[in-house]
Amino acid sequence: MNNALFFLINTAFNLYLMVVVLRLWLQLARADFYNPFSQFIVKATNPLVLPMRKVIPSLGQLDTATLVLAWLVAVVKMLLIQQLFLGQIAIPAALVAGLIILLKETLSLVFWIVIIRAILSWFSQGRNPIEQVMHQLTEPLLRPIRRVIPPLGGLDLSVLVVLIGLQFIQILLADVLRGF
Repeated sequence: MNNALFFLINTAFNLYLMVVVLRLWLQLARADFYNPFSQFIVKATNPLVLPMRKVIPSLGQLDTATLVLAWLVAVVKMLLIQQLFLGQIAIPAALVAGLIILLKETLSLVFWIVIIRAILSWFSQGRNPIEQVMHQLTEPLLRPIRRVIPPLGGLDLSVLVVLIGLQFIQILLADVLRGF
């Protein structure tokens, strides 16, 4: 029973966390907000983001309310998991775990978006609205790498470099966090 509840809590909160992080990423990348994919992200997060914006101001380009919402989603997830498995809540641990969860899920999301963009580029001709958003999200990550490693014979290695870099960061973070 606990494993099934853990699965549901983990899945539901991770999916919503990814949607909130996507909203923040879309804003930072200045992606097309009229794109149907972007509109879905905005509509799924507006009920919580808009009231928070009245209290939490943005810092320059950074939508602080959306960032705080992402962290709160991760904290609530951790609190529910603590209650489920420990029968008690440790708020300080949940606050720190929320940051770690947010960072881990953000890196995972970037990894999968880069993979999806690469796969879509094999089949699509750039007319798909989702592919356009994936391009807008990932191009700021890939462009600097292409300046150093240009495409070789039509093979773009920038995606591979980003994926290896993301995996390296995730493994490094896991090693560092294991030490605590």
